[in-house]
Amino acid sequence: MSEEHIIFYGQQALITCLMLAGPLLVTALVVGTAVSILQAVTQVQEMTLVFVPKMLSVFLVMALAGSWMLQVAVSFGVQMFLEIPVHN
Repeated sequence: MSEEHIIFYGQQALITCLMLAGPLLVTALVVGTAVSILQAVTQVQEMTLVFVPKMLSVFLVMALAGSWMLQVAVSFGVQMFLEIPVHN
């Protein structure tokens, strides 16, 4: 297997990881920022006020996009297993 193939598969793995983790991380970032702004405006400094909405929003995004995320992960795994005999 050449260096080009190794770099390509590494890039594909990183892109797949970003595609899988991206929606969850962006959701947590947006909700956390919105709740923090709300806390700064109302001067309510309760830690659970940040944690619970983040957790609920991440679970909601996971429920909505979970099938797509599973499809992306499985297709990447199948692609990698199909490439084994080609580059052996």
